[in-house]
Amino acid sequence: MSQTAIEAAEARPSLAVGALLERGTGYLLLLAVAAFAVWHLVATPAAFFTTLVVGINQGALYALIALGYTLVYGIIELINFSHGDLFMLASVLSGFLMVSAFGATAATTGAFLALIATLVLAMIFGAALNTTAERVAYRRLRRAPKLAPLITAVGLSFVYQWGGIKSNGSGQRNWDTILGSSGFTVLNVKVPWSMIVVTAVTVPLLLGLNWVIQKTRQGKAMRATAQDQDAARLMGIDVDRTISLTFALGGAMAGAAGLLYLQTFGTTRYDAGFQLGLIAFTAAVLGGIGNLNGAVLGGVLIGLVQALNDRFGLGVAYSQTVVFTILILLMVFKPEGILGKPTTEKV
Repeated sequence: MSQTAIEAAEARPSLAVGALLERGTGYLLLLAVAAFAVWHLVATPAAFFTTLVVGINQGALYALIALGYTLVYGIIELINFSHGDLFMLASVLSGFLMVSAFGATAATTGAFLALIATLVLAMIFGAALNTTAERVAYRRLRRAPKLAPLITAVGLSFVYQWGGIKSNGSGQRNWDTILGSSGFTVLNVKVPWSMIVVTAVTVPLLLGLNWVIQKTRQGKAMRATAQDQDAARLMGIDVDRTISLTFALGGAMAGAAGLLYLQTFGTTRYDAGFQLGLIAFTAAVLGGIGNLNGAVLGGVLIGLVQALNDRFGLGVAYSQTVVFTILILLMVFKPEGILGKPTTEKV
């Protein structure tokens, strides 16, 4: 009895072989990266661990910005390209508050109190500005084709950059910081205070966000809105308020990242949000966009990859090339990201 066309197609082993090849290639890439890291760990352990510290410091900053991207996308599936420039405005505001308003230019008790106050104010600023953007621009386009809010986000990004030029100038501006490059040494590995502060802020914020989303009434409303906005309305959920809260939380993360970036690098630029925002969005996609833990994981991984490449690999000039090459390879083998789950398009 002859096979039907469907039976013949199912009998072909090409799909299984192709999947095996893809999986094998992915494992080979991971093995190559692991071998690269182990080789440098054995050859120069002090330099290797110092590089890891730098990578974790950078990655935590990327993670804070990526949290804002992944929060908004998880609720309304909007890639908020203005989020990086919101972070830039928060960094400029932090500089004015810390140096001009509080006069905190050295590590004193008063300066650390000013740091805490500036952190709160920067988070409030980011939350307020992001919520205003949602209310004025994005809410009116909620039923529009997806391209409309995307273009609006790009336009809003240029508006934020204009604000950055007016407040910060068109060039790089240097600020005195209370952390600077100082730190302490453990087994010939220098650990900067900025890494301790960045980690001490990022971890509680991530835990707090997870608690809000998983344990609180508003968190349940956010998860319901992400699944189906119309069904959420029928259940009595204020969808507009829920989305505004999501934008507020994302903006607060950008505000915190702005202050920590300023204290880590001591510089601000009106166009800094473009590059860091793009890297943070890449981190969100790498970890699995819509997943909070994935955003943090993606940010830390990108920070580590950049640091290892800058120190032992192709150099700073090829840093972005290496990061996006890794992203492309991951999208080929695991399109949903490291911690993301496969989804189907709603129709």
